[in-house]
Amino acid sequence: MLFIGRQRQRTCQTLTRRAFLQAGGSTVLGLSLADLLRLRARADVTGPTKSVLLLWLWGGPSQLDTWDPKPDTPLEYRGLFSPIATKTPGMRICELFPQLAKVSDRFSIIRSLHTESNDHGVAGTIGLTGSSVGGLNLGGNANSGTPRPATGSVVARVRGSRPPLPPFMVIGGKLHQGKKAIAGEGGGTLGALYDPFRLEYDAEEGFKIPALQLASELTPDRLGDRQKLMRSLDSLERQTDLLRSARAIDEYRAQAFALLTSPAARVIFDLSRESPALIDRYGRTRFGQSCLLARRMVEHGVPFVQVNWSDHVEAEEDSGDGGWDHHYRNFQIMQDRHAPWLDQALSALLTDLESRGLLSTTLIVVMGEFGRTPKINDKAGREHWEKCYSALIAGGGVRGGHIIGSSDQKGEHPRDNPVTPLDVAATVHHCVGITSEQAATLGLNTNGKVIHELF
Repeated sequence: MLFIGRQRQRTCQTLTRRAFLQAGGSTVLGLSLADLLRLRARADVTGPTKSVLLLWLWGGPSQLDTWDPKPDTPLEYRGLFSPIATKTPGMRICELFPQLAKVSDRFSIIRSLHTESNDHGVAGTIGLTGSSVGGLNLGGNANSGTPRPATGSVVARVRGSRPPLPPFMVIGGKLHQGKKAIAGEGGGTLGALYDPFRLEYDAEEGFKIPALQLASELTPDRLGDRQKLMRSLDSLERQTDLLRSARAIDEYRAQAFALLTSPAARVIFDLSRESPALIDRYGRTRFGQSCLLARRMVEHGVPFVQVNWSDHVEAEEDSGDGGWDHHYRNFQIMQDRHAPWLDQALSALLTDLESRGLLSTTLIVVMGEFGRTPKINDKAGREHWEKCYSALIAGGGVRGGHIIGSSDQKGEHPRDNPVTPLDVAATVHHCVGITSEQAATLGLNTNGKVIHELF
């Protein structure tokens, strides 16, 4: 559902100056969205993957308690859970994921990921952009340089948009550690034009769109009067420095405001149009419903969709909102909450996309910023571990039922075929058809290598 906020300081008959500036100055409405829409005409990237779906497990899941169990290690490493067989011979995952085990032929697992930092903020920047440049650590210290663009921003830049939706959408609030926002979620050196369009989920109100929190009197029905809206905009244009200094308003302005005025656009966010049975299949959790909404966006041609498991890395008990940062009570939280929610939502997403003929053209990446220590601490938890972790990859031409790389006996280090987040980014580029020449043109020369074993 759309959430229309409150803003009552009124300076003209239909729109307030402040409300319009809020909308027009955002990176997804007004002139900025108009620029995004123009990209569609210029985009010439045609890879086999039409959409990328990043499920960002913020906080760092344990590799041993998800996709890389170690049953032959001592108890203080392997933990309380056992591996189970999957549909794929030889592939075993943690017993907490029985539904995913049944569809293992639809995904592959990378078991040899490693990164360069065990700080959530810096590792998060690396995971989202492929580089630590500009990353902010927990102490607020920043690495030198401007953060590179998020992978979603790069895809948005070269793929353009499909009206009425922007090309890069994030479901979830801005990412934090210790209540400090991290760097690297947006356009970076490409500019704020390529920041994501963000939606936030509220258990009572449904999905909210912060950029659409306009005046309370501006209901969707009133905004449906396009002619009246345009007259108001024309009037405000004569008053507003922002618009006077911008390029001429043309036909793209109407498309830019489609999210406000078009019922056809608004219904995309309305999950009540799905059957109750399908809603239940995804799980009536924030993550489950976010995955269902992501599938609807993929259906409508959004090139890059990111679903954040949580906004904060911390659990609720640490004033967070249920992230994967399980320094204590890891096994209880995994068994009672995180694993069942992920197992249900991800298995439903895979089968739903396949049944609609979308899995082969939708690349799904499921990962966090790092893993957890193989050795369990004295609080029944696991600490940060950047030296080896796992990810799940599916769709978009990826072969199902394969394992890429392996970790050593205790899951502490890659044993073979080490992979970095930059390699994951290079693989996304490959799938959507971004060539190295195009990346270089954008100033995004990388040393990442495509993970060819996935295909």
